[in-house]
Amino acid sequence: MSMNKLNIIYEDKFIIVINKKPSTLTIQTNKKESHTLYNDVKTYLKKQNPHNKVFIVHRLDKDTSGLIIFAKSPQVKEFLQNNWHTFTRQYYAITENIPPKNKARLINYLAETKTLHTYCTNSAKGKQAITDYQIIKTKNNRALLNIQIITGRKNQIRVQLANINCPILGDKKYSPFKVPYHRLCLHAYKLTITHPITKKELIFETPIPEEFSQLMQ
Repeated sequence: MSMNKLNIIYEDKFIIVINKKPSTLTIQTNKKESHTLYNDVKTYLKKQNPHNKVFIVHRLDKDTSGLIIFAKSPQVKEFLQNNWHTFTRQYYAITENIPPKNKARLINYLAETKTLHTYCTNSAKGKQAITDYQIIKTKNNRALLNIQIITGRKNQIRVQLANINCPILGDKKYSPFKVPYHRLCLHAYKLTITHPITKKELIFETPIPEEFSQLMQ
């Protein structure tokens, strides 16, 4: 990825917020992939000053697009991670099938297999995942949802929606329908945080992806 394609939403001396494209890893896995968003941001910052550093605060799934924040110091990273549960994270998603309720809270316990597949289980084996959703629009047995996650478990939204038989369109990992689509229809569109230094509320937002709008026209 060339640096002019790094979609920077916000940057100051302490943080940088990126609108991540789908099919981009946040950081390398144990497969040691060379191209990651983390590496792109690090290269960008090193070009400004060779002494600049960047630190992971949170991750988005490879196939999920949207807002992701990086810290420029260990202290900022620590503040953001310690307060992450107080911040607001909202997503757009398009599901196959229409959820049974117009608005609901999904509460499940999630665990992970040795092959890194997340699944719903009981409280003795898993960690609690809480997801709020509201239907924005429906068309042809599909629903556009506004989602807010209360917890931040791996693959949380994807697994919980699949659990109510409303998997996300394009989800090759968790959807039983295997409907062909070129991307996962999940986008982190809004992030509200407390600035680590000024302590002011910051709201970052991106528009709904054009392809999502086209699908629901």
